Amino acid sequence: MLIDPPIDKLIEKAPCRYALVCGIAKIAKEINATEAEDLDAQGVKPLSEAAKRVYDGKIVLKIGSDK
Repeated sequence: MLIDPPIDKLIEKAPCRYALVCGIAKIAKEINATEAEDLDAQGVKPLSEAAKRVYDGKIVLKIGSDK
């Protein structure tokens, strides 16, 4: 269960819930591929780190193509 950041505030950071879920999943996958060992040492899961980055405004989620 995701406690921090609060889910009601996190939903406001994306255009819709679907974009939030897809965006955080994609970010978590990238984090897991590049920073897995560092996060494991800290005891942080990639999904939690991805949600925190979106909540902090380090990553902005948008709907659209990658063109």
